[in-house]
Amino acid sequence: MSSVLGSLAAIFAQLSLLAFGGGNTVLPEMQRQVVEVHGWMSPTAFAALFALAQAAPGPNLMVCALIGWQVAGLPGALVAMAGICGPSSVLTITVATLWERFRAARWRQVAQAGLVPVTVGLICATAGLICLTADTDVFLGLITLGVAALAMRTKWHPLWLLGGGAALGVAIGLL
Repeated sequence: MSSVLGSLAAIFAQLSLLAFGGGNTVLPEMQRQVVEVHGWMSPTAFAALFALAQAAPGPNLMVCALIGWQVAGLPGALVAMAGICGPSSVLTITVATLWERFRAARWRQVAQAGLVPVTVGLICATAGLICLTADTDVFLGLITLGVAALAMRTKWHPLWLLGGGAALGVAIGLL
């Protein structure tokens, strides 16, 4: 059990330091580690935990606690959350102090502008990974595309879109 907890701590601590732009940016690597490297769960189980974390109120990183819980119960959930939150919090406090000191520097503005496309790309990779895992046939892929188009073109709350997509998925599954 302690080797599993150590592995969880190491994985989530590394991901914590790579999560520029939020926890969803490291989801592809999280999925690779949890599913492919360690074999703790199937791709479908990972996608289900991610969907549950997104539907629940609270931070996006709740998926880490759910993964930890799935792998090693309450100790696993606590270790995963400490791993994903601890290192980045310490780094953020340290960098924020230094960042403020150089607020007028040109290099700071350039660095900030450069991180935007990197973050967008990482989030797009996450969306692609979840779609490839969850959309097991053409109909589900079309539902995903339709819901994504609605999300981009309307101001509807994402939970309504998620619910509508789920209802369509269930309806298609019953046919």
